[in-house]
Amino acid sequence: MPYITPIVADALREHYDPALYPSLSANWPEGFLVATDPSDVPIAFLLGVHQVEGEGRVLMFAVDRDHRGQGLGTLLMNEFLARCREKQLRRVTLEVRVGNATAIRFYARFRFSVVDLLRGYYSDGENGYQMARDVG
Repeated sequence: MPYITPIVADALREHYDPALYPSLSANWPEGFLVATDPSDVPIAFLLGVHQVEGEGRVLMFAVDRDHRGQGLGTLLMNEFLARCREKQLRRVTLEVRVGNATAIRFYARFRFSVVDLLRGYYSDGENGYQMARDVG
């Protein structure tokens, strides 16, 4: 967890208590994916949860700044979607900052589309988009 906290702070511009990660992943540990460097240091992660019947949610997803553009995000998202299919979930949702055009384009490549505007969603007051896609 000590390696994930700075990735979250940099990539997501949010600060969460490190105890939050294991508690959030407790109901579906297979939804918490971590990519590591050759020294087993985490450099990317996706924390997915299953809290609503038939639906998975990408709660947090970030790649360390020095490791972006290497396909890690694609690898993690593909694996997460495969695990959603295995669990027979029908839909996946996520939230993204409206100003994060790079992330929005990334999610669009995975067939996510904007379904709602979340006003003042982030701790700094920035709006968010809720995006969703069918798992199938």
